[in-house]
Amino acid sequence: MRKTITTLTAALMVSATAVSAEMTDVERQAFRDEVRAYLLENPEVLIEAMDVLQSRQETASAQKDLDTLRTNADFIYRDPNSWVGGNPEGDITVVEFIDYRCGYCRKAHDEVAELVKSDGNIRFVVKEFPILGEQSILSSQFAIAVRQLYGDDAYKTAHDALITLRGEANSETLARLASDLGHDPDAIAAKMTTPEVLSVIEQNHAIAAKLDISGTPTFVVDETMVRGYVPLDGMRQIVAGERQG
Repeated sequence: MRKTITTLTAALMVSATAVSAEMTDVERQAFRDEVRAYLLENPEVLIEAMDVLQSRQETASAQKDLDTLRTNADFIYRDPNSWVGGNPEGDITVVEFIDYRCGYCRKAHDEVAELVKSDGNIRFVVKEFPILGEQSILSSQFAIAVRQLYGDDAYKTAHDALITLRGEANSETLARLASDLGHDPDAIAAKMTTPEVLSVIEQNHAIAAKLDISGTPTFVVDETMVRGYVPLDGMRQIVAGERQG
């Protein structure tokens, strides 16, 4: 609200300055006094103006998101380096930017799984987007390495294990996890630092920057950006809204 008021005040000042540019000092002061008196007598005008300004800003932001999504559609929705679950032929695509160490990503995990399962017509894409430090980066490197070495099913199992992992995600923990999953820990460790793995994370960060994504989870529900955790019922409403067009 404070930011909106500041923006509106600045706009009014610019407008007032433009109107009063050709006035004498006396006329200019009288004009300012009249504007001030009117606003004090009719403060609801400011509220109405702020509502209009906020609506315009939200519309502009949504249009910017939409333009960016459409310009980068192939990478966002059809990137071969991103795991795809749910219904590959679904009429709605849900893309999630995740960090395994993010509490809200963990909270959303089961609810997103239920959304995809209960709907039956959602194509679900996971974007590895580690932003919370070294353990987040190692976790994503591990998951991507597993996918590149062992395939999509192995990735899904590793993904679920990482999102529910308790304790630190360090090299020792990940080595044990690899063994528990029936994989070669040394092969995964070697793969984690290869350009093929690191480039996936770099590319996801690059597209996130274009979309102004700075936190997790962030969802792209077809052509709607959803920044932050949304409960299951809310996600269902967003999906329904996208279907209605």
